Amino acid sequence: MAYPPTAPDVRLVQDVRFPQHSSVHIDWLLRSDGTLDDTKALATAIIVALGTNALAAETDVLPDPDSTDRQGWWGDLDAEEIWGGWPIGSKLWLLKRSKITNAGSFDGSTVARVKQYIRMAIQPFIDARICSRMDVEANRVRDQEIDALVWIYRGPRTAIELRFAILWDEVTGISQATMTPVYY
Repeated sequence: MAYPPTAPDVRLVQDVRFPQHSSVHIDWLLRSDGTLDDTKALATAIIVALGTNALAAETDVLPDPDSTDRQGWWGDLDAEEIWGGWPIGSKLWLLKRSKITNAGSFDGSTVARVKQYIRMAIQPFIDARICSRMDVEANRVRDQEIDALVWIYRGPRTAIELRFAILWDEVTGISQATMTPVYY
C-alpha cells in the first residue's frame, strides 16, 4: 500500500468558541505572517478521519429510518486504486439518534460503540505504518455526554493526544461530535 503525503497542505483546528449545541467549526490555522500552518500532519489527518462520515455498511442501522443515505465521502471511490489510500471517516454519525445505553441493552453499550468506531477510523493509519499504535478511552461523563481520549503513538516519539466529546441533545436526541485536539 502506498503512503499518503507526509504533510498536509494546511493544519486544521477547531474553533471552540461555540455554544454547546451549535455546529462544530474546523478551519485552517494561519501563522502570524499570514501563511498557512502545515504542521501537525498526523493530528490533522486523524481529525479529518474522525470528523468525516464513513460509508455505512448495508447491514448498519441508519439513524433515520426513513432514509437510505449511507453517507460516506465521494473521494473514497477507488481511493486504493488511484492513490493507494483507504476509505476516510468514522461511523460515529450512526449514533446521531441513539440513546446512550449500557452493555445490557439490546443494542449494547454506546460507549463501546464509540470506542469501536474511533478504532475503525484510525486503524488504517496503523496498517499503513503512519503510526505504530493507538489507545482509545471513552467514558460517559454526564447523562447526555460521552468523552473520549485518543492517543496516537509514532514509535518512540511523544504521543499525540486528541480529546473529544459526543453530546446528546436531551430534547431531539441528536448527537454532535466535537473534537478538541491537545498536543503534548
